[in-house]
Amino acid sequence: MNTTVAQLHLYPIKGCRGIALDAATLAATGLEVDGIGDREWVVVDDDGEFLSQREYPMLARVETRMTETHLRLKAPGMLQLEVPFASEGDVVKARVWDDTIAAVTQGEVADAWFSNFLGVPARLLRFDPEHTRLASHRWTGKDEAPYKFADAFPLLVTNTASLADLNRRLQKQGQPAVDMQRFRANLVLDGIEAYEEDYIDRITVGEVVLRAVKPCARCSVPGVDPASGEHSPVVPDLLATYRGRTSGEPQGVMFGINAIVVAGAGSTLRVGSAAEVALRL
Repeated sequence: MNTTVAQLHLYPIKGCRGIALDAATLAATGLEVDGIGDREWVVVDDDGEFLSQREYPMLARVETRMTETHLRLKAPGMLQLEVPFASEGDVVKARVWDDTIAAVTQGEVADAWFSNFLGVPARLLRFDPEHTRLASHRWTGKDEAPYKFADAFPLLVTNTASLADLNRRLQKQGQPAVDMQRFRANLVLDGIEAYEEDYIDRITVGEVVLRAVKPCARCSVPGVDPASGEHSPVVPDLLATYRGRTSGEPQGVMFGINAIVVAGAGSTLRVGSAAEVALRL
């Protein structure tokens, strides 16, 4: 089945605003730009537990940009912050769900910036390059799939037709359309039917081969408006009426598919590239 890579998105900081890309390097851990990976940084509390838009939806208003030497952050009411890529810090422990992950501190200035913006004690940490975190073999089988601070897998794939269907349903309810930012996908496909991504086995783009391993069960984050940082239950509640899965594994409200890199690490992915999608029959 012939499709197209419609969008590529990198999220330098877990929970913060992403960057739309025309092209990206595919690493085993997900998308990269000039060696900076997806979910390379995470914001944590005093105990090292990650902070997310679930509890702190204003994270959606933290804009991320990358210069040649710094991660540049902007947020309403805050001075611009630049976090140097070359900074060195102490190795500490971060907690993402059930995983304890080695991470590197990014300095008191960055910690104070996030603490002031969120109104709670917070620290910015970077993934320790000496650490390896692998996705669960329950879903990846024999394949080893390293990733950084993402929830559970290197890549999240969504589909423009699925978003269009959701927006038609929203508009029938008199609600405004939403965009794909709410679903925080890395790779967005165009050219397959709505929700056909549920049945994807493999995605091939040139030398790149991705394997879909697990439907993505959504939490409350798609209810966060990226522009305002405000949460509304409208989108999650609507999805729950027709995308809920109550039997088998996984269960929950599904939108998108998690994927791992089978081949082609080091290759470049580009928006507009042709992709071949193989479905599970």
